Amino acid sequence: MRSLLGAAPVLAGLGVAYAVFGPARPWLGPAFVVVAVLAAGHTAVVPWWRYAVHRWETNADAVYATSGWFVREWQVAPMSRIQTVDRVRGPLQQLFGLATVTVTTVTVTTASAHGAVRLVGLDADVAAHTAGQLTELVRQTTGDAT
Repeated sequence: MRSLLGAAPVLAGLGVAYAVFGPARPWLGPAFVVVAVLAAGHTAVVPWWRYAVHRWETNADAVYATSGWFVREWQVAPMSRIQTVDRVRGPLQQLFGLATVTVTTVTVTTASAHGAVRLVGLDADVAAHTAGQLTELVRQTTGDAT
């Protein structure tokens, strides 16, 4: 969807230029076709690839998330280190019934942290259930993992 939204202004500009500038028509037509084909290819491939490379899991011990297109990244947030669990639904996510769950962990000055674990593109009901489940698991977890 983002690729189509990103390509729309370029395609519209090429279409207007084609209609207005007669001398440029020999190269504007092929440019329009190339942009349209690239946008269609991007729209067809990216969702499949994103689904193939992004995974997440929660259990009583931790939240695990794997992501990355070419460089694979694996993040683990132990339950005893989780500080906040946030659920966010932007306008486009609301339109498509999706949400993002962000798990933020407590960091100490001697340890390094890469950042929050984000579970992106979840079904809104799954995100609500996951956020509630994580909140309850964190509440039941004693101590901290330092």
